Parts: sequence; C-alpha cells; structure tokens
Amino acid sequence: MEKDLEKRTKNFSLNVIRFTASLPRTREADVLGRQLLRSGTSIGANYREANRGVSRPDFANKIGTVQKEASETQYWLELFIESDILKAPPTTLHAEASELLAIFTSIGKKLKE
Repeated sequence: MEKDLEKRTKNFSLNVIRFTASLPRTREADVLGRQLLRSGTSIGANYREANRGVSRPDFANKIGTVQKEASETQYWLELFIESDILKAPPTTLHAEASELLAIFTSIGKKLKE
C-alpha cells in the first residue's frame, strides 16, 4: 500500500506539473498556478518523507502536513473550476485531490486511535 500511494502521489504531482505548464499566461492563471504547483507537488514529497519518519509521532506529524497540502491543493483547483477562467476546468485533478485528501484523513484518524 505504502509504495502504491507513493507512486499515486508522484503521478498526481506530475499531472499538476503538466496542468500548470499548459495554463494561459494571464495574471490570474499565474497566481493560482503557482499556488497549485507548490501545494500539489508537496503532497507526494511530504508523504515520501513521512514514510521515512523515525517514529510513529513523526509519521503522524508528517501525515498531518500531507493532509494540509492536499486540502490546499483541492482549494486551488476549486478556484480554477469556479472562476471560469479556463475552458476546460481541472475536474479530474480535483477528483484525485479529493480522493487523496480522504485517504490521508483516514490515515490520520487511524493514527490517533
């Protein structure tokens, strides 16, 4: 599961990179794209780091960071979708961000049990 999720979050990062690279060169798209690029690629990086944590509390702390980044990524994607600045809104990316957030929220809850 751990390696599958690492691969999934890396693929998500690559999709975010491709999406932001294809954005129109407008001020709005630039601002939203930079924020999305930062938070969207942080999910996989922080999850990989969490898996190399030295203790359960360290892992739990890093999973909390992953949750925050996934939630923020979801927010930026919602702004792209709801602002109508793109002809083709990133609904597939948003769905994947939502699934990742649900997965990491579930992991976080289990760690608190």
